[in-house]
Amino acid sequence: MNAPRRRLVLASASPARLGLLRQAGLAPEVIVSGVDEDALSGATPAELALVLAEAKAAAVAGRPEAAGALLIGCDSVLELDGQALGKPADAEEAVTRWKAMRGRAGVLQTGHCVIDMATGRRASATASTTVRFGDPTDAEIAAYVESGEPLRVAGAFTLDGRSAPFIDGIEGDHGNVIGLSLPLLRRLLAELDVPITELWS
Repeated sequence: MNAPRRRLVLASASPARLGLLRQAGLAPEVIVSGVDEDALSGATPAELALVLAEAKAAAVAGRPEAAGALLIGCDSVLELDGQALGKPADAEEAVTRWKAMRGRAGVLQTGHCVIDMATGRRASATASTTVRFGDPTDAEIAAYVESGEPLRVAGAFTLDGRSAPFIDGIEGDHGNVIGLSLPLLRRLLAELDVPITELWS
C-alpha cells in the first residue's frame, strides 16, 4: 500500500511560483508568510534573496496549519551593479529602473528554502540566472509601466508577461527568473530524502 502523499506548502503569494509548481505536477497549498521584506538585509544580493526565502519559510513554519508539511519559501531580487533590486516602489522608480537596465545584463537571484516539518530538517540555496535586457524605447517603457505589471514583480520585469519582448535572452534556468528553479528545488528536496516524483499529484 502506498504511503499518503506529503503535503506541500508554498510560503509565497506569487501566482507565478504557484503556476510553475503546478505545471511540474505538484499541488501545493499556499500560506502567505507576511514577512516584512524591507526589514531584512544581506551582504550581497544573492545572500539577501536567501535571507528572505528562509524568513518566509520560517514564518510559515511557526503556524499550526503547517504541521507535518514540506514548506517551500522563495524570494527573488535582481542584481544590477552590485545592488539588489526588488519590486519598484512606484511607477517613477519602475521607469528609472528600466532606463538603467535596457541594453545591459543583470543577474536574477532567487533564494530557495525547504523545511521538512515532519523532521525539522531544512535545505536552502540560491539560484542565479543572467538576464540580457533589450533596448525598449522610452515610449515602450512608459506603456509597460502604465500596465502596472512591473510594480508587482522583482526587478520590475518578468519573462512570462508583457516585458517578455524586451528581454533578449537568458543564461540559466528560465523558471528561476519567473520565481522558482525547479531543478534546484529537486536537489534541495533530495537533500531531505524526498524524491520530487513522490510529490506528483
